[in-house]
Amino acid sequence: MIRTRDLVFSYGEVRALDGVSLSVDDGEFLVLAGANGSGKTTLVRQFNGLATPDSGSVTVDGVSVADDPVRARTRVGMVFQHPRDCFVAATVAADVAFGPENLGLDHETVDRRVEESLAAVRMAGRGDERLDALSGGEQARVAIAGALAMDPDHLVLDEPFAGLDWPAREAVLDRLAALADDGMSVVVVTHDLRDVATLADRLVVMADGRVALDGPPAAVVDRAAEFDVRPVPVSGNAEHRTP
Repeated sequence: MIRTRDLVFSYGEVRALDGVSLSVDDGEFLVLAGANGSGKTTLVRQFNGLATPDSGSVTVDGVSVADDPVRARTRVGMVFQHPRDCFVAATVAADVAFGPENLGLDHETVDRRVEESLAAVRMAGRGDERLDALSGGEQARVAIAGALAMDPDHLVLDEPFAGLDWPAREAVLDRLAALADDGMSVVVVTHDLRDVATLADRLVVMADGRVALDGPPAAVVDRAAEFDVRPVPVSGNAEHRTP
């Protein structure tokens, strides 16, 4: 479980988070929505210590992120809005291997994690390809593979569909649904509820650094437009889950 309590965070004189308390249960698919500047990206950066709150606390699986940020970064995988800006290697396999290698894992374990992670995003056998030759959707899937190679319990994706065409969006959505089915908790940060609302167990909408709405998508989605979130009608939740 990821849990925040009374988080406050400011950029200079601007308060980006104003007393946010939120939990993400193990195995939960949570969509965190809000307009630009609502605080949603700032919030998820607290989950693994990429940002440190001015006050309040964050725990991952019961352990304070402040006390053990390295543990938090292995438990919480992060995928950012523009994956190409975060790539650190020229080829697919080398980039996916970067995180596990920095954990000090042996070569056999690193190779196994790279192979399994690429297979999970339907990029098996493409480890030698150059990242700059891939499509936007393929780059997004490689970024997810890089996070999966860290063997996290929780996966957080910040605007993962930005700039993707429909086939690419569909491929990423399929992977997220499969990961959720396998029991991983998934947090998707977005300002647009198309596609993801029907995947979600829970929808949280932020505004002005606070949680404005929190509940099952069917109960919350109709009010999302009040907070400059692009809504879609949903008839239920977690429709992707395998019976």
